[in-house]
Amino acid sequence: MLQWNHLKVVNSMKKIAIFGAGGFGREVHSLIEQINKTVREYNFIGYFDDGIEKGTIINGYPVLGGIKELNNYITELDIVLAIGNPEIKRKVHEKIKNINITFPTLIHPSVLIGNRKYNHIGNGCIICAGVMITINTIINDFVILNLSCTVGHDTVIGKYTSFMPTVNISGEVNIGEGVYVGTGAKIINQIEIGNNTIVGAGAVVSKSLPSNCTAVGVPAKVIKFNQ
Repeated sequence: MLQWNHLKVVNSMKKIAIFGAGGFGREVHSLIEQINKTVREYNFIGYFDDGIEKGTIINGYPVLGGIKELNNYITELDIVLAIGNPEIKRKVHEKIKNINITFPTLIHPSVLIGNRKYNHIGNGCIICAGVMITINTIINDFVILNLSCTVGHDTVIGKYTSFMPTVNISGEVNIGEGVYVGTGAKIINQIEIGNNTIVGAGAVVSKSLPSNCTAVGVPAKVIKFNQ
């Protein structure tokens, strides 16, 4: 009877795989395991990655192929894009045409979120351990909030944006699409960061930044414009 009940639980769990078999992909697998300790929701089947040979075993799970194999997958499958680089993440998403694929948002059980009625979190997001999100925030699709980030009130974050560990975002900040913010950066309240901008690790952003630039330092200053 116990074995039969176990099989019923496994069969009711959603099949899930990770695109990206590097270090962050392995961290996301650990996040899935932590979710399953709270609610047994996912049956993890392996990784997809165009840069690693199909059949390679990573921490006990196989690389199942790349974009081609994913687009030919014939049953329903949840895919997590464990890709920190916003531009690469966008391109991979655009190449996935399979109607059987869905993109869940993963939220670590330790994450603290204010009243969810007044916060919006889109599809395909990854919200890691220790993150705090306050109130009246809009987090659009495929955003990564890595370990111990904080998001203040009335902040808006665009698609594909990635925050590395311990980034602090104050209230009323508007961050565009495809932004990359390095570890430990701080973003002061009531400013804007344009699309596709890179903020260096440890930077303090105290003034608005334009699109397509790289800014570093305390306070953060634009050092170049990106092509």
